[in-house]
Amino acid sequence: MFPRRSPRRPTRILAVSSGGGHWVQMLRLRPAFAGAEVHFASVAPSSAAMVAPAPFHLFPDANKEQPLRLILTALRLAVIVARVRPDVVISTGAAGGYLAIRIARLTGARTMFIDSIANARELSVSARLSKGVADRVLSQWPGVARTHGTEFCGAVI
Repeated sequence: MFPRRSPRRPTRILAVSSGGGHWVQMLRLRPAFAGAEVHFASVAPSSAAMVAPAPFHLFPDANKEQPLRLILTALRLAVIVARVRPDVVISTGAAGGYLAIRIARLTGARTMFIDSIANARELSVSARLSKGVADRVLSQWPGVARTHGTEFCGAVI
């Protein structure tokens, strides 16, 4: 288990997201990270410029239809979590976010999965899996949150 945060340093957040709408939603959360040391991780090298000068980590994109890539993604995320040693991991999805949360829980980090606003009727597979692991799972739709036993705190977009 990694040592917890020293009172002399800010909270270290690892913000993990796949590309597209997941990444856009993560970028919209940046004001909530004020005062923290934030590391971003995503699947597109071009995303690094969007969060500079914050540290950026790259991992391969994968989904449930690509089991070998999922293994590579999990291994890469394990390296990222080990190097960053986050106090908190936040993800807006998808598979990589779930894997990062799963790995980070092994280190004692607090975790939160925020399901995509695109999931207006059902939780995503990654959100459903995160329910059993993450400290908090949020839906951006109050009806989905009620139906699936997650939290609703508003919408990112």
